[in-house]
Amino acid sequence: MRHGNLFVVSGPSGTGKGTLIARLLEEVPDAWLSVSATTRRPRPGEEEGVSYYFLTKEEFLSLAEEGGFLEWAEYSGNCYGTPRASVEREMAAGRQVILEIEVQGALQVREKMPEAHLVFIEPPSLEELERRLRGRGTETDDVVDMRMRTALVELSQKMEYDYRLVNDDLDEATRQLVAYVNEIAEQQ
Repeated sequence: MRHGNLFVVSGPSGTGKGTLIARLLEEVPDAWLSVSATTRRPRPGEEEGVSYYFLTKEEFLSLAEEGGFLEWAEYSGNCYGTPRASVEREMAAGRQVILEIEVQGALQVREKMPEAHLVFIEPPSLEELERRLRGRGTETDDVVDMRMRTALVELSQKMEYDYRLVNDDLDEATRQLVAYVNEIAEQQ
């Protein structure tokens, strides 16, 4: 059994984080994707403990006050966070725990768990990132512009991460991410 580790994956919207993580989960048998907690109401098809842990605002804030989150933030009136207990439980069981969170959350995790391995996914270029975002066809020009501004801020913090990879070829980026996770897991 390998030693459990925590990998925090961040990067601008449109860099392919979700796709890379899905492929990583297929290729690394002991990898586990952390489930976040939220105070928002479940959407159709979402399952408790699979999609999110759905908590009341009071439950969430009480848990936050007790140090029960590795990171948390409030967006649009709802709270979102990474429960510490489930991450620690899965790491203790020898799992490679994967968190997909934004940069500010990743830096909060680094403060609470300095042993975490932070991975930053970069686009090949800003032009390609904008092309990907517009190619989705799901967001207005204003939303794409906002995501591009956010991407610049996130990219300015990439040097805070332990490992950075450019997702310009999905197969190669997957290979690099899987190799990094396996290398860290084998070192322990």
